[in-house]
Amino acid sequence: MSEIIKRQNSQIIGMTLAELENLSEESNQSRFRGRQLFNSVYKQKIDSFENIKTLPIIFRDKLLDKYTLHPLSLIKKTGSNTELTQKYLFKLSTGEKIESVLMYEDKRVTLCVSTQVGCAVDCKFCATAKMGFIKNLTAGEIIDQYLMISNSIDKKITNIVFMGMGEPFLNYQQVINAAILFNDKDGINLSSKRITISTVGIIPKIKRYSEEGHKFKLAISLNGSYQSQRLEIMPISKTHSIDDLIKTVWYHYKKTKKLVTFEYVLLSNVNDSILDANRLIDLIGDLPCKVNVIPYNEIEGPFKRPSVQRINEFVNQINNSKFIVTVRWSKGTDINSGCGQLAVLES
Repeated sequence: MSEIIKRQNSQIIGMTLAELENLSEESNQSRFRGRQLFNSVYKQKIDSFENIKTLPIIFRDKLLDKYTLHPLSLIKKTGSNTELTQKYLFKLSTGEKIESVLMYEDKRVTLCVSTQVGCAVDCKFCATAKMGFIKNLTAGEIIDQYLMISNSIDKKITNIVFMGMGEPFLNYQQVINAAILFNDKDGINLSSKRITISTVGIIPKIKRYSEEGHKFKLAISLNGSYQSQRLEIMPISKTHSIDDLIKTVWYHYKKTKKLVTFEYVLLSNVNDSILDANRLIDLIGDLPCKVNVIPYNEIEGPFKRPSVQRINEFVNQINNSKFIVTVRWSKGTDINSGCGQLAVLES
């Protein structure tokens, strides 16, 4: 175990500016060299130590000898036949595999990053749940999904969503560290408005997130209109009830004045009736928020996507509410890269 931790700590990607400045100083270089290294890795996205020509050769050689730049290696890229969507399969230095999804829509290029290998929360309609929980990713392993994909495409990635494999708030500190690096104006420099962190609703972590004053967007997977219904498809509701979750989102809004987006996956004959729509309106009440309706992306299992008519009826009903309503038709479902479809089940 100590060998794995040592190897992960020797990876440059994931280090902050202060850490790289300290590393430079420990290598008998000026702290300015750490700033040059930070700029080269995160802003210029240079993909090898040899190509960082601003650094002295002696420093580059030391980095080559003692550190690894990329914690990930790209195994495979799969393109959708119907949409401008690609799925990327990565291998960690410790051998596990994760997936990321890149989606194009007009001028927006969105990358969906994974935060864990597998997932522990066991949502019954999600393919990742079949993997079980294997391990948390480091901030570097999260960031490297962006860096490696950025270097493989012609367009600039404009948005990051922490909605891939895993529950981000069960890997809270590494996710926050990664989001801060994405946002750093001297590095990747993505606006906080273009970074969204999704959670099934880990209440203590939502409160912590609110109290720490982070500016990133927050999305919460709701997927039910009352407790017993949500518990049936999301076992996490046993620990974090739907009523307590709504109270916590109220706390978040009062603390930050920022709107949460509730994700609501529509499952045929489970949570898609007019009665469910009315219950959802009552549950949310006058809480300022957005509700993003996601027609279910089918995997092997008992759940189905509702008919288009039933989806429209549900959406039309909740439009009679005080909250903002949007509908997200997932991209790349033909390559199993839609919401809830990511899984690496082969060895």
